[in-house]
Amino acid sequence: MPPAHAAGRDLPTAIRGALASAADPGRAAGQQQYMKSAMPFRGLTSPVLKATVRPLLADPALAPPDRSAWESAIRDLWDGAEFREERYAAIALARHRRYAGWAAEPAALHMYRHLVETGAWWDLVDDVAAHLVGAVLRAHPQGDCMRTWAAADHLWVRRTAILSQLRSKASTDADLLADCIGANLAGSRHGHEFFIRKAIGWALREYAKTDAAWVRAYVETAGSTLAPLSRREALKHLG
Repeated sequence: MPPAHAAGRDLPTAIRGALASAADPGRAAGQQQYMKSAMPFRGLTSPVLKATVRPLLADPALAPPDRSAWESAIRDLWDGAEFREERYAAIALARHRRYAGWAAEPAALHMYRHLVETGAWWDLVDDVAAHLVGAVLRAHPQGDCMRTWAAADHLWVRRTAILSQLRSKASTDADLLADCIGANLAGSRHGHEFFIRKAIGWALREYAKTDAAWVRAYVETAGSTLAPLSRREALKHLG
């Protein structure tokens, strides 16, 4: 077993090695083209990626011993990534149940924003928004922070704020949801962007499963400021 201070440093190395061993070059080019990614892929399917990373994340000999080492390991995988699967593995490390307490601390939001700004594409951002930023909000309400993110210059930070309560169901702060959407309606800085319009519709559609009346009322009140795409998505399952 490595000394405790080395464990967090060894985990990214172990993950990179395992991903390289499981690589499927025949699939890699197609994945990169589909995802419109400048960063190449190893060619792993999602099930293979999970099966490759899971035992390493569960190995106590490789576990980061404290919060600082956990964050360092995530940043090592993310910032040093040469293949996109390394960033998927970084998110898996952040989301692992062993570190749920650290992941839900407000102090983690600074790192999550870094992941969003540098990831800047839906396959990375949406996972961070729904599972990581959302976990912080459910444990420690951060309305002021999300309202700030919803008005940020960065498109993907705004999308993160809109989607941050995607999994909150009955614990959704409806006023916060309305404010995050309201900052991104027609005429806002990124209100015309597909990924903002789609996020608004998605967030409303998910909350409609909990409070359909609220969503119907919101859509009616928003009127023409709500893009047609957002409206269709919001009402998709409401008839």
